[in-house]
Amino acid sequence: MADPDRRGIGRLFDEVPELYDRVRPGYPGELFADLVAVTGIGAGSPVLEIGCGTGQATRSLAALGCEVTAVEPGEGMAALATRRLGEFGNVTVERATFEEWGDRGRRFDVVVAASSWHWVDPAVGWRRAREVLRPGGWMVLLGHVVVRRPGEPEVYAETADLHEKFSPGNPDWGHPPTEAEVRGSDRGWGAVDDPGGLFDPPIVRWYPTVQWFDGAGFAELLRTQSLCRKLDPAVREPLLDAIAERIRTRMGDRAARRYLSVLRVGRRAD
Repeated sequence: MADPDRRGIGRLFDEVPELYDRVRPGYPGELFADLVAVTGIGAGSPVLEIGCGTGQATRSLAALGCEVTAVEPGEGMAALATRRLGEFGNVTVERATFEEWGDRGRRFDVVVAASSWHWVDPAVGWRRAREVLRPGGWMVLLGHVVVRRPGEPEVYAETADLHEKFSPGNPDWGHPPTEAEVRGSDRGWGAVDDPGGLFDPPIVRWYPTVQWFDGAGFAELLRTQSLCRKLDPAVREPLLDAIAERIRTRMGDRAARRYLSVLRVGRRAD
């Protein structure tokens, strides 16, 4: 079984599916073009997506013509994904954790986890992913790393005192790394447990992306993130109100959220 705390935090997103779908960053088209070039997937390719959320990455996979089975444990997330993906006839959303999902003998060319693999129990996840892949199949992790641009006003730097005031000593607070720091230090499968010999070392590619928000919008983005969702509402809401006000008054009501979106693709070891 997965760590109960890991599961509990992961399911916090199910409290705000509509907001999550609206404000969370998607994945750039260049990333999916590279995914196709590396794996060869296309029309009719069977793809399993683990933790599809509201279907942000699923839409791009469906648009490629892949036959997508999307697994999502959250009731609200799965319901919204089903509605959002209704226009596609090649997507099936199944509500379950990956650890407990029944594959019914189905096998896939590619297994994809978009910003979700860290919620899966690694003692179960890597082995199951290999089992449901066909020989020569690919494991794909997509994600985003928040970064800062040197010399550019950055929200955490402008609001660190507020974080400390409302939730002092919280170990989750911290300044984002620079893009150069991430590119120079992030290797292999990233900040998840290594699969050992189950998969070959991954190909890793990075894609700089950015979202722009006013103060209220940035607070909404933070409201969808685990570090804020797990705060008591009596702490979270005043903190987010104060952050929104700080962005309005000190940053001209315009703040960047910069990311390195990442593609990690590794072949099943046979």
